[in-house]
Amino acid sequence: MKGTGYRQFFLIMIVSVLYALSGMLLPSFAAESGHDSEHVYVIPIKDEVEKGLEAFLSRAVDEAKENKADHIIFKIDTPGGAVNAAEQIAQNFQKVDIETTSFIANRALSAGSFLALNTDNIYMKPQATMGASGVINQDGTAADKKAQSAWLSAMKSAAESNGRDPQYAAAMADPSIDMPKYGAGEGKYLTLEASTAKEIGYSNGTVESRAELLDKLGYSDADVTEVEMTFSEHLARFITSPVVVPILLSVASIGLIVELFSPGFGIPGSIGILALILFFYGHIIAGLAGMEAVILLILGIGLIIAEFFLSGGIAGILGVASVIGSLIMSGQDLGEMVMSISIALVVTLIAAAILFKTISREKSFFNRIVLTDQTSTEHGYVATDNREELLNCTGETLTPLRPSGSALIGNERVDVVSEGGFIEKDRSISVVRVEGIRVIVREI
Repeated sequence: MKGTGYRQFFLIMIVSVLYALSGMLLPSFAAESGHDSEHVYVIPIKDEVEKGLEAFLSRAVDEAKENKADHIIFKIDTPGGAVNAAEQIAQNFQKVDIETTSFIANRALSAGSFLALNTDNIYMKPQATMGASGVINQDGTAADKKAQSAWLSAMKSAAESNGRDPQYAAAMADPSIDMPKYGAGEGKYLTLEASTAKEIGYSNGTVESRAELLDKLGYSDADVTEVEMTFSEHLARFITSPVVVPILLSVASIGLIVELFSPGFGIPGSIGILALILFFYGHIIAGLAGMEAVILLILGIGLIIAEFFLSGGIAGILGVASVIGSLIMSGQDLGEMVMSISIALVVTLIAAAILFKTISREKSFFNRIVLTDQTSTEHGYVATDNREELLNCTGETLTPLRPSGSALIGNERVDVVSEGGFIEKDRSISVVRVEGIRVIVREI
C-alpha cells in the first residue's frame, strides 16, 4: 500500500468535487425591493456563445418567468461562438412572452448579433458594434455552402421577425453583398456602429448606461434583478471549452496509464479519475451529457476490468468503444469531440512511449515509483519446493493457459503459467523458467 499522503490527497480531491457539485444546489440570489412594482431582469451574455452559456440563459429566463418579470434585458458583450448553441438560445428567446431588449455594451459579433436580432429591442452604447456574422470553421476557414446558406436564412428570419430590414442581416453573414456606404462587400462582412445601426433601424437608440436604458424603456423606477452565474455554471462553461476538453481527456488517459505501472493506487490514477469526473460533470451541467452517457461510461469501464479475467480481447475492445462512445455522446459537436479524442489519443501515445523509454533507464525517476522487482530464482527467491528439473522440458497443454493452467510434462500433470500470452489447449509447450514451484512455459 502507498502512504497515507495518497489517501489524504484523494480525499481532498473528492471533497473538492463534492464542493463543486454543491454549486448546483446554490440558489441565484437577486437584489429585490420589498414593495410591489415593475420588475426587470438583467441577464449577461458575455464571452463565447456555447452550450454552457445556453444552459445558464435557459435557467435565467425560467427564473424571470417564475418571478413574473415585466421585462428582460440581455446585456451583450460577445465575439460570437457556436452556431448550434446560438440557434438553440434564439429558439428559447422566441418562446418568451416577456418583452426583451438587447443592450450591446461593447460588441455583439457573429452569433452575438444573431441573438440580438432575436430580441424585441436593441440599444447600444456609443462605442458598441454588431455584425460580422459569417460562419467560420475551427481552423479559420469559411464553412461549406450548405452551412452558410442555412445561417444566412436564419439571420434574415431573425431580422424580419422583429420588423428589421433583412438585407442588412444578410450583409452581416454574406461578404459578397455589396454595401459600400457601410463598408460591406468585396469580402467584408457588414459591421454596424451605434449611429449606423440607429440610422437603418437596427437599433432603437444609443444610451450611455443601464440607468439611461431603463429610463428609455419606461422602467426607471422598476425593481432590477441582476442574474449571475453560479460557481457550477462558470465551471461548466470552462470545462466544455473546445480548448479544455482535449486537455482533460489527455490528463485522464495519461494518469490512468501511469497508474497501470505503479503499485497500489495513488496520485496518477486519482488525477486521471478526477479529470474524467470533471469532464462529465461540466457536460452534465451544460446539458450536453445525459444519464445514458454516464451509464455507457460505467459499462465501458466494467468491460475493461473484465478483460483482465477473460481471454480473447473482445471485452476490452467493447469497453474502449463504450468509453469513447460515451465521450462522443457528451460532446457539443460530433466533429469537435472526435478531434478532441484524437488529440488526447496522440498525446497519450507519445506520453506512453516516453514513459516506457524512461522506465527502461536504471536510475530514472519512474523506477522509484514503478514496481519492477521480481521474485525470481536469480534474485534468490525460492519456494519450499523447487521444480528446476522441469527446466527445458517439453509437454502439452491440458487446459487453456489464461495465463495459468495445466500441462502434461513427461508423465506428470503440472500447474504452469505462460509467459503472458494466451495458449490454447493441446498445444506443445516448453518450460523456459522455473521459480520455486512456479513453472513458466512458452508455446513451441
